[in-house]
Amino acid sequence: MKFKPQIWHLLLFFWITIIIIRVELLIDLVVLWAKYFLLFISDFNIAMQLLDFNLIDSILSIKLFIIIPIILFLFRKKSLWLKASLNFSSLTLVMLLLAFIFAPIITDENPEFQKDLKMTKLLTPLSSVKILHLSKKENTPTSALEKFINYKHKIIKPSYNENIILVNNVEVKSDRIVYSQKNIQKEINFSDVQIKDGIPFVTNKIFILGTDEFGRDIFTRLIYGARISLLVGIGAVVVSLLIGLSFGFIAGFKGGFIDIIFSRLTDLFLAFPIIYFIVLILALFGNSLLAVIIVLGLSGWMGLFKIVKSEVLAEKNKDYIITAGMLGQTNRKILTKEILPVIFVPLVVNIVFQFSNVILAESALSYLGLGTGNSYPSWGAMIESGQRYIIKAWWMISFPGLILVATLLSANDFGRRLNKVINPGIRK
Repeated sequence: MKFKPQIWHLLLFFWITIIIIRVELLIDLVVLWAKYFLLFISDFNIAMQLLDFNLIDSILSIKLFIIIPIILFLFRKKSLWLKASLNFSSLTLVMLLLAFIFAPIITDENPEFQKDLKMTKLLTPLSSVKILHLSKKENTPTSALEKFINYKHKIIKPSYNENIILVNNVEVKSDRIVYSQKNIQKEINFSDVQIKDGIPFVTNKIFILGTDEFGRDIFTRLIYGARISLLVGIGAVVVSLLIGLSFGFIAGFKGGFIDIIFSRLTDLFLAFPIIYFIVLILALFGNSLLAVIIVLGLSGWMGLFKIVKSEVLAEKNKDYIITAGMLGQTNRKILTKEILPVIFVPLVVNIVFQFSNVILAESALSYLGLGTGNSYPSWGAMIESGQRYIIKAWWMISFPGLILVATLLSANDFGRRLNKVINPGIRK
């Protein structure tokens, strides 16, 4: 019997792989979670002051890493999608979703980490450097709070680390340590270096997909860039759905002058080149993650409006809608209980296709410098940086470009497959 990989095979492979290669990190995150929980119980105010996005992200990731397999196992018989065959589109989308949820576990690096630029700038894929660990010049923690802060800094990597040096080679000569950086030799005292088993503590770091012009790890930036693309895509689609659904229902259900106003507003948005509208708004009010989500959401509701309006016009004079109104059902309940189940199919298909359009639009804005800003890694911004080094460092533009194309193709293919599943009449 021929083996056909399914989605649950991919998930099982992912969990086993992470457990094998990230076992120390997983243990550290569990300990960090336990320490914070104890601190939360003992001193709520201090615990809330220490709470930041990175801590929430790390604790939530390890929680979900433990909880999700349990939930999937308990509901394995009801989760039919787990047994769906694995193809290119499902493989890509599932891996992107896993990167979105488990980014701090997949890679323990900070996407903005920079150190010793002459050692890390434009390294080719699979390049490696040695890390010389320096002794920490800090007081021994005495309280539980200080111990937690130190442990947190150990697990959650910063964008800069003054306690390490990236080197090519390390040698011990008498009472001093000599290390080289790009054929430049420097000396350092034994007392300034961490000693393990009588020798300087040196580890090796591999850059799987190379580094960019600032020495940042491209693999890590791609993982966190997936978060930005998915977050912008989902957020913008939700904004478009709320606007298109509300306007379409009101215009179709009320009709008359209200329908004329909303229809002309839709025509106005469709007639005006939407890219100019997006650039104008971002140029006036600044580019941030929230601003990009709102602007892209405001620019994509017109198709949903037309779908909802046409479906409401076709359904509102039918007996079951009239009866619901006569029984005292509010317009909100008529929309949610009577209209939405009918228009669910075209809405879902439209949303899936719009999702891919939003991801492409966000990448285009980031390419133009009008995306989510410099606070977050973005595929579009990485492509823009890579084009300046396309000859010297092909990997800078190749990897984000390939992932972006794969995501768009997968989202569109998923939309077509979904349309065939929920619309059996269009199958061929």
